[in-house]
Amino acid sequence: MAPRVIVLNGGSSAGKTSIARCLQTLLPEPWLRFGVDSLIEAAPAELWGSPQGLVVAADGAIAVGPAFRALEAAWYAGIAAMARAGARIILDEVFLSGQAAQVRWRSTLEGLEILWVGVRCDAAEATRREAARGDREPGMAAQQAELVHRGVHYDLEVDSAVASPMACAGLIVPWTRDSSVSSSARTGAGSL
Repeated sequence: MAPRVIVLNGGSSAGKTSIARCLQTLLPEPWLRFGVDSLIEAAPAELWGSPQGLVVAADGAIAVGPAFRALEAAWYAGIAAMARAGARIILDEVFLSGQAAQVRWRSTLEGLEILWVGVRCDAAEATRREAARGDREPGMAAQQAELVHRGVHYDLEVDSAVASPMACAGLIVPWTRDSSVSSSARTGAGSL
């Protein structure tokens, strides 16, 4: 079966949002795009800087508190409900807790076909992009470049430091047609 949900996991400034937008252009069916930034923007302002919500340290490290986790769990359930109702979903995610985040999503999306995509970008390039954007705490990209991938298992990995967002999306598209993509694609032909 073809996936109903595509999960793009990578650190800050890795290029996930650009890849997701390219996927929406390339895929023949309509896909909705959501990400952790959608949740953060929707959360109450008083959760910023609160131990109950999100605290961003001077070095870019992020601590997630219980009030934010509760909202996140409800948001996960809402995303899963949309997918179960027939929507195709692209998730632009940052697994700060690595494997534990994937386990939470896997549990919430149980019964749905999921395509897990690792979006790699070396720390130096992510840091360069972070500085050019100017809307992130300096150090966040370097902190997350490898952290978000720890213990996470992917169907496919792309490297946005060496390929354009459109090229990365082009590698992902064949995997959306059927989950039984050939083993040659799974072992290297489908990764940058």
